[in-house]
Amino acid sequence: MSAGAPPPGRRAGAAQGPHSASALLHNWYDHPRALFCGGNEVRLLRGGDQLFPAMCEAIAAARTEVWLATYIFHDDAAGRLVADALVAAARRGVRVHVVVDGFGSKASLPELTQWFRDAGVELAVFRPVKRWWTLLQPGQLRRLHQKLCVVDQALGFVGGINIIDDCNDLNHGFCDTPRLDFAVALRGPVVAPVQQTARAMWSRAAFGHDWPEEMRALARSSEPVARVRALLRRLRMTPPLKSQLACSDAERPVRAAFVVRDNLRQRRAIERSYIDALRRARTRIDLVSPYFYPGHLFRRTLRDAARRGVQVRLLLQGKLDYRIAGLAAQVLYDELLRHGVRIFEYMPAFLHAKVALVDDDWATVGSSNIDPLSLLLNLEANVMVRDHDFTRELAAEFDAAIAVSREVQSAQLRTRGWWGALRRGFVAWGAHVYLRVAGITGRY
Repeated sequence: MSAGAPPPGRRAGAAQGPHSASALLHNWYDHPRALFCGGNEVRLLRGGDQLFPAMCEAIAAARTEVWLATYIFHDDAAGRLVADALVAAARRGVRVHVVVDGFGSKASLPELTQWFRDAGVELAVFRPVKRWWTLLQPGQLRRLHQKLCVVDQALGFVGGINIIDDCNDLNHGFCDTPRLDFAVALRGPVVAPVQQTARAMWSRAAFGHDWPEEMRALARSSEPVARVRALLRRLRMTPPLKSQLACSDAERPVRAAFVVRDNLRQRRAIERSYIDALRRARTRIDLVSPYFYPGHLFRRTLRDAARRGVQVRLLLQGKLDYRIAGLAAQVLYDELLRHGVRIFEYMPAFLHAKVALVDDDWATVGSSNIDPLSLLLNLEANVMVRDHDFTRELAAEFDAAIAVSREVQSAQLRTRGWWGALRRGFVAWGAHVYLRVAGITGRY
């Protein structure tokens, strides 16, 4: 797939959305829920084996700029593949900006810096972690968890896939079976807010680190005007292309929305968008999340859907990467099963996908788990899609994963009685303390 040609996405099955492209560009961030717009193409990508070649091909065809934001950018073969594409683009004059999380990419930062410095790739680090006690500072527990890439303001990639080999786990080493994960390739007006977000994350990280140093250098400089111009050149901010927004809904009818979670105006946008879709469900809700510990409203919405006859299925981790995360999910099993929610644990490999589908015309793919870190702390990004064909394709992937998973039965649970109450209380207390330390107050 090249930047000059659209991906072979879904072209039929969705009506035109109520919002124009210009409304999406100017109003999406002020809207508390998903703001859908027609005229998009969306292609589902499974794992890095599909994402990385598509992304590298697009970067290789880039003419003006590339923006990339990710939690983990690792120094393995997959990371080197993407890094080589970025370096090659920068060397032929493309403006390349990369922002990585200071905690998720901490181990690979020396290699990333070495790869990018001489090539002219602008690397920014979101909230660097220089010492372990840095995490105790206010706001440091809130991390950049988005996975975004935009090429030439025309082609975007959004999902849950970090830039690391699918078989490589930072805590457990290499595995025989790749983790289950998804992303989407996008074209159409929905790409504009994706680029705005990736650009904002880079600027936030770059200014947060460099701005005081630049201002001190400016104060000492004998040529302040030149210093200001140099600083602006580093940012290289360019307005979105108007031609990108002028696509035809008749040609690309898929309705899609880009939704973020941040600590400013979009604190609950992803959670609200989920709950809105779950409340409308009539036949099925299929939800995949490796870390699952939703709040009261989210759980009540799932229970209510199951009680009114909706088939509700959750696909959660069977092979645990963090035992505390598995414990948090398991303390909710009994409550959900008693109300008719079916729970499956994915057994073949680590589960990293964050996707969901409702009925036959709503789906989401992104970086947000259904737990306090994603819903209340981390910076996240999801794409919501209203399209029958895309939802059908994602449903087939879900059903295939369910076929190799283990269904949890009530008889298997050990969370009843005083021991179950103790475990639930411990997990709830731990979540409360974590959120308070991170600066979040209120009931969850």
